[in-house]
Amino acid sequence: MLASCLIWGFAALSAVHAGSVAPLSLNRKVATAWFAGWHADAGFPVSSISWSKYTEVTYSFAITTPDVNSVSLEGSNPAVLPQFVAAAHQHGVKAKVSVGGWTGSLYWSTAVGSAANRTAFVKTLTNFAAKYKLDGLDFDWEYPGRQGIGCNTINPSDSANFLAFLQELRRDPRGSKLILTAAVSITPFTGPDGNPLADVSAFSKVLDYIAIMNYDIWGPWSPTVGPNAPLTDACAAPANQAGSATSAIAAWTAARMPVNQLVLGVPAYGHSFRVRRASAFAPGSRSALAAYPPFDKSSPPTGDAWDDPAGADECGNPTSPGGNFNFWGVIQAGLLNRDGSPKAGVPFRFDQCSQTAYVYNSTSEVMISFDNAQAFAAKGSLIRSRGLRGFAMWEAGGDSRDILLDSIRHAAGF
Repeated sequence: MLASCLIWGFAALSAVHAGSVAPLSLNRKVATAWFAGWHADAGFPVSSISWSKYTEVTYSFAITTPDVNSVSLEGSNPAVLPQFVAAAHQHGVKAKVSVGGWTGSLYWSTAVGSAANRTAFVKTLTNFAAKYKLDGLDFDWEYPGRQGIGCNTINPSDSANFLAFLQELRRDPRGSKLILTAAVSITPFTGPDGNPLADVSAFSKVLDYIAIMNYDIWGPWSPTVGPNAPLTDACAAPANQAGSATSAIAAWTAARMPVNQLVLGVPAYGHSFRVRRASAFAPGSRSALAAYPPFDKSSPPTGDAWDDPAGADECGNPTSPGGNFNFWGVIQAGLLNRDGSPKAGVPFRFDQCSQTAYVYNSTSEVMISFDNAQAFAAKGSLIRSRGLRGFAMWEAGGDSRDILLDSIRHAAGF
């Protein structure tokens, strides 16, 4: 344990930022969120960020391109990024940019797939960080060694190549001064055999921390309605154990990632499902919502005003509406009170096993699985009790009046 702490201390000391904000201290917790640049002109501008409640905020996304010498801010309001960085530094908050994302990871594999490309990509990203006066970079490759959206370049050596890239970036004079983080799956990086790596300790020496994306565990692709971001699922039936915060922490620490380099990713949004009234309620009840009910996949619901419309994805495949409801969207739909509490007359369930909230619109037959303040408090308590580094929320604009943010900050001990 002492050795791992010394390694972590060295990594933290090396994470001196490139601008004017003081570096992270060894004991400083991380309270962060991603800021979706495309929502800056859709109701959540830079001025709406509660800067005083974050230690750092990450602008999303710089996407990978076929040219290893460039990343693109296309679709993410490039003109807003300088405003974002300036506002962060004005408030003493570290500013990062996330590279990749679900739709922006198409060329991650080729960008780090050879020694020449890795060297070029290090230069690309360090120049990018210098241009925008960034304090750090977040790597959201979805996913090394596994297909993500459906048309990503992919290589069995992705995880090894990613590590080699990070090591070279850390050796770079500019890269050595950046905060480097990664948004990751609930299981460790995939090895060449297709299984999670048993030892990721080398990554802990070059990354300041990883943010475990403990969300999208259940969604419209699942066999039934289920928890978007379960705290735990050990108490669920085996068929309903798809992963959780606790199983993710166990998997990453077993693979030798120090617990104080783990940040828990938490969602300020939920997934919606078309659940017919005959399936929505527990047997014999007209008010108690059923657990894991079947849903009508032929009629996908549309989410709130920020939901992705039906169309085609980056791979050219037809897509249905996303069905996502931000926390503010659930309130705006009239399914919760303004303070986020259950609304009288609206069917509501809080699952004690997964620590997840559910709400049902009996008129539209739409059930939403989401995190409320109680769910965020449970996650904050887990962060505090297990000694995690902190939390990372997707996304800053998804909350309503900081209800979720305040809840997790309080429970995690900020």
